[in-house]
Amino acid sequence: MSDFTNNFWPIFITTISLVGIFGCAFLLWKTSKIKIPVAGSGHVWDEDLHELNNPLPRWWVGMFIITIVFSLFYLAAYPGLGSFAGKLGWTATKQYEQEVAVANKALEPMYAKFAVMKTEDLAKNPEARAIGERLFMNNCAQCHGSDAKGSRGFPNLTDSDWLHGGSPAKIEETIVGGRIGMMPPMAAAVGSPEDVKNVANYVLSLSGSIYDSGRAGLGKEKFASCAACHGAEGKGNPDMGSANLTDKIWLHGAGEAAIIKRINEGKVNQMPAWSEKFTPAQIHVLAAYVWGFSNNK
Repeated sequence: MSDFTNNFWPIFITTISLVGIFGCAFLLWKTSKIKIPVAGSGHVWDEDLHELNNPLPRWWVGMFIITIVFSLFYLAAYPGLGSFAGKLGWTATKQYEQEVAVANKALEPMYAKFAVMKTEDLAKNPEARAIGERLFMNNCAQCHGSDAKGSRGFPNLTDSDWLHGGSPAKIEETIVGGRIGMMPPMAAAVGSPEDVKNVANYVLSLSGSIYDSGRAGLGKEKFASCAACHGAEGKGNPDMGSANLTDKIWLHGAGEAAIIKRINEGKVNQMPAWSEKFTPAQIHVLAAYVWGFSNNK
């Protein structure tokens, strides 16, 4: 990756850009010095159709020159020459932030009435739900799905299973700051591959899934290594974001093989923070919309 971040590439891009522009100017100048014979090229078709070497029209040459001059002024004013930022200091990020600020300013009166409403009321308000749906579809559906039911590795937001808690305050906290969920590889702490398999069957027994009772009995004692996060009963800990192992909701796949893989490899999941993109009022509306998935039934 370092090959794409060293000083060579800005120099390379600058060289290509300037050589292209000045190369076109040179060719235009060079061709203007060539004397074109009036008689033409000598090629004849259908007995009387002669190919002529006419010079470019003046307006065409003029447009070519204007294009070259414009490109030089553009590259001096805006980014385009490698790492040179341009005299005007324009960036796509800065323009985006300005446009977002203008849009948020225009929307403030609409969101003001929602900011003082309780989550329970917002979740039932048709206007607030319509806005929440747009925010969700444009920013959250890529991971959680358009129906909010998630997929492998992405939580289902329509059930009552919440890793960090499903209260309005917790949902807002999650949207604002994002979440990083990490389960470390636990195979070394559990023991041998046979011990890992036994623990996997014990975990399956907690949720009433199909399991090997003999292995589950042997894995119960080894489960102590997992209890620090998931609890002695395997019901998880919302303060840590550890999963409840006693239900039949499996974020990364169900069955013995999937659980063994998680014990051996661990897992890191991340939900990005949205506080820099959304205003507090927008987060309040979005949180109410998400809360409504599992509470407006």
